[in-house]
Amino acid sequence: MSTPLERALTAIDAAHAEDPNKVTINATSLPYELHYAQKCTSYLEKRAPSASEPLRLAIRAQHFRRWEVPRASYPMTRPGYHAWRTFLKKRQAELVEQICLDSGYTAEDASTVGSLIRKEDLKVNEETMVLEDVACLVFLDDQFEAFEKEHDEEKIIKILQKTWGKMTERGHELALEIPMGERPRGVVEKALKGN
Repeated sequence: MSTPLERALTAIDAAHAEDPNKVTINATSLPYELHYAQKCTSYLEKRAPSASEPLRLAIRAQHFRRWEVPRASYPMTRPGYHAWRTFLKKRQAELVEQICLDSGYTAEDASTVGSLIRKEDLKVNEETMVLEDVACLVFLDDQFEAFEKEHDEEKIIKILQKTWGKMTERGHELALEIPMGERPRGVVEKALKGN
């Protein structure tokens, strides 16, 4: 007999596997969102190995079906970016709450997962802070080097300082362990000196 956790994770990963965007890892092509979700889970193991089931599910589903609402579907402005992010969090939370209910979780547990995905009570909820740490760590590990090449240094430094400000001390410790190329590492060091 599978558990609600196993059923929910299977359903979440099945959806991730539908992502048409691919990434090549160790000569294997993977749907990007499945790769992202696996990376999030691996950082959760480092950040909070005894995490609750709702947190494990929220971490695994953080970008749930995100490819269906591309960034370009909103104005390419700061308000457009924030509107896109707000819509995504709400949509992702609703979809994943339904998966939790279908998998046998209580309405309360499903609601907790949704609240975490929406990053509610970020400054006071320990689990939401862990989720934010994981999101920042995956950005730094998986997306930062490519991102850093596409933007000017001043913008990158501001983004890094904002990212760093969202993280806990444990998140900072894990971030400093991430292997990076010489140029990205240099930009990170500059950002932290100014922080």
